Amino acid sequence: MSLIAEFLTSIRGFVQSQNGDELRNWLLVEPNVAAHYYELGQQLRSTCPANSGNIEKLVEKHLPEEDDVPEGRGSAWPGFNSFMEEYLKYWRDVDFNDIVKLYGRLSDLLISCANALANPTYGIMLLQTSMSLSEALSKLVMSITKEPHLMAQIQGDMTGDEAGEKKSIVELAADIIQKIFTSCLTDRSSTRWSPPKGKKIAVYLFANLTLKLLFACDKSRLAVQMFTNLSTSGPALSLYPASQRVTFLYYLGRFNFDHGHYMRAHWCFEEAYRQCHPQFLKHRRQILIYWIPSNLLLGRFPSQMLLSRPEAAGFGDIFIPICAAIRTGNFVAFHQALNASRDWLWDRGLYLTLLYRLKPLVWRSFTRKTFLLTWEGATGNDSNMMMTNRAPALSLSDLVVTATYVQKLLEGYIPVAAGSSLTLAPPPGGQPKRLMPSEGLIFGNKQPDLDSMESIVAGLVYAGLLNGFIARQQKKFAVEGAKRMGGNAVAAGWPCPYESIMDRFREDYEDELAAADAGETNEPPGEFEDVPGWVKMG
Repeated sequence: MSLIAEFLTSIRGFVQSQNGDELRNWLLVEPNVAAHYYELGQQLRSTCPANSGNIEKLVEKHLPEEDDVPEGRGSAWPGFNSFMEEYLKYWRDVDFNDIVKLYGRLSDLLISCANALANPTYGIMLLQTSMSLSEALSKLVMSITKEPHLMAQIQGDMTGDEAGEKKSIVELAADIIQKIFTSCLTDRSSTRWSPPKGKKIAVYLFANLTLKLLFACDKSRLAVQMFTNLSTSGPALSLYPASQRVTFLYYLGRFNFDHGHYMRAHWCFEEAYRQCHPQFLKHRRQILIYWIPSNLLLGRFPSQMLLSRPEAAGFGDIFIPICAAIRTGNFVAFHQALNASRDWLWDRGLYLTLLYRLKPLVWRSFTRKTFLLTWEGATGNDSNMMMTNRAPALSLSDLVVTATYVQKLLEGYIPVAAGSSLTLAPPPGGQPKRLMPSEGLIFGNKQPDLDSMESIVAGLVYAGLLNGFIARQQKKFAVEGAKRMGGNAVAAGWPCPYESIMDRFREDYEDELAAADAGETNEPPGEFEDVPGWVKMG
């Protein structure tokens, strides 16, 4: 008996016993396999040349479709035989040195496997094989994306519909894996709220694999449809093992972080960290890398207790200087803190987000400091208590003065003592440093003026970081609610950022509820802390 016949006979035995584990163990595709797989390929090349039809005949002979199958036994089906034909063609034609051809063959093989998996009776026995093939394709695609010449060659080879849609290889691979995910999601072996059975046991395995691929290739936006499908009909996440829950919540948090939903990201990372066992330091550290920035963007700083944990080793050196700069409104220190960890933050996709999204919090502290320096309404020895009948206000002209001073510092001017006060000496060489657009207070070397300060203060008020209004004729920011705060104008005008952001988030939620009650939307918003894609038990 030839090696091909022996191989197909063994596969038939696994199908008859419905042994999915052995099918996965035998249907291998990666280069580090036993020598007999290469011998199998050699026999296929010598006896089954392309377009001969011999492979189809061998599969039909050794994997017959049976009609009367005893209970508990299995039989080959048309989709499986088509998959096995593709598998034999894969080993006949594979050349692991030709990455472009390998990508095409492996993609065709996984598509065929996904079609076979869709069979409602026997498809489940290919579940493990589908996972191993999906992992192999994901690994290959992630390696190809690091080689621009291979990417260009593959994209150039696309014709017909593929070229018309202009999908990248990442999108194409994700589409194939999501087809398997959908097959598992729509399986009717168990209900949505009962322990998963059948193909439903792999819903979050394939979801996580798809998300891993998309994030590794910077294509997280493509996950929107998958999260929508999960919200609509997905099983509850709590019914699945901790490893799958933690991984899914991590990627869901990453998705929301990338799309500016920092409160939702915080909820996901918080739960992922809580459910991740303390012994898995590497995983907990990976969660913290994004959980800490999520909270920074919400105005909450990491505690010393958190930063002292083993999984947070070294994070204090990165984040404590950033927190100190935000707290004091020190733009010079803020840029220095980010630049000190620029490479680390950049590699994790955090640098630009923190640079632009944290600036409003720095401006909040900066305007607060300017108010404390210039407001003359304080009485007694406590400068924080504004016990006065005068309406507390921040002069925009004063803000221009302090902002101009900081702008000069950013441009390289040097503070020097002049008697009992400080003045600024020109930078070495006499010319101010040429700033990048993101390095200046406003835009590069643009100097602060009344219009720019008014615009910034208005933005802070709109974001809820300042409480008051702009008196345009007086060119001042007037604080509201000082009397309700016992005369403390600072507490009234500069509320806690996290509480303000949470209040704003809650107001938006209540608006959505009101719109749903009025019939203006088709779907109610759900619970306050619901995150699209995170299915919780009802």
